Amino acid sequence: MIETNNLTKTFNKFVAVENLTLSVQAGEIFAFLGPNGAGKTTTMRMLACLIGPTNGEATVAGYRVGRDDDAIRAHIGILTEAPGLYEKLNAMQNLDFFARLYGLDAATREKQLRRYLEILGLWERRSEPVGGFSKGMKQKLSIARALLHEPQVVFLDEPTSALDPEAAKVVRDFIAELKSEGRTIFLCTHNLDEADRLADRVGVFKTHLIQVDTPENLRRKLYGQRVLVRVREWNDAYLDALRALAFARDIQHHDSTLSIALTDPENMTPLVVTTLVQAGAAILQVQEERASLENVYLDLIGTSGQG
Repeated sequence: MIETNNLTKTFNKFVAVENLTLSVQAGEIFAFLGPNGAGKTTTMRMLACLIGPTNGEATVAGYRVGRDDDAIRAHIGILTEAPGLYEKLNAMQNLDFFARLYGLDAATREKQLRRYLEILGLWERRSEPVGGFSKGMKQKLSIARALLHEPQVVFLDEPTSALDPEAAKVVRDFIAELKSEGRTIFLCTHNLDEADRLADRVGVFKTHLIQVDTPENLRRKLYGQRVLVRVREWNDAYLDALRALAFARDIQHHDSTLSIALTDPENMTPLVVTTLVQAGAAILQVQEERASLENVYLDLIGTSGQG
């Protein structure tokens, strides 16, 4: 659905995006992660045909950037960092204006405006001037604007920025619903927990692409697979018993908790537990040791900076 090949953007001598080669599948939520100034928004603006690339190629929804720009704009929705709303107009007037630009007829406009204002909790405020809206309300109205024409591909730049926890959950649930409808979502966010929960794959980016994979596979590549076992009381005999297991690697312990690297946790964890029980351990808890996406991201960005 989105393909890039050596996509590059420079501003005079400054390289904002360098040789980006990427493939985003139809119906996928793809989270684009990187620090401020990494080139995420520049990439999104190139794919949305708001600015042209310096070099390289890209296609969106089967259309080529730089050749089929009008067709791409008709098939995508975009939420930019700045809401870009008309503050003297009310919510209905704002959305109606953009719906007309998308070429929606009167009946479709009426249906779509009500649908998205209700979903995003703005229907009761539809007649109020947008200038009096909070940042979060403007953000939700901008999301509604991006979806009025039911685009195949949706670009979202920090969609939950400025939203309170309740409103952010509404938007996250809404994004998941869009995926269930088969939309392709290109998500730029600093909210790593949000990316972890929503994204099928993530791309870690800092001018160039560092890594692309599922959040879980990135964890395994960096840290392997580990299991935590908490026992009631510590005894050094537990370490001796585990070291006798050929498959148990890099065994660590802190107080009464053991951390064991396993190549096949599903089949090996029961053997670990049985071994500890036979050694006299009272097992209180067994769980996968799961690094946060934040740790993955910081390690990848840090490694990139060193290289």
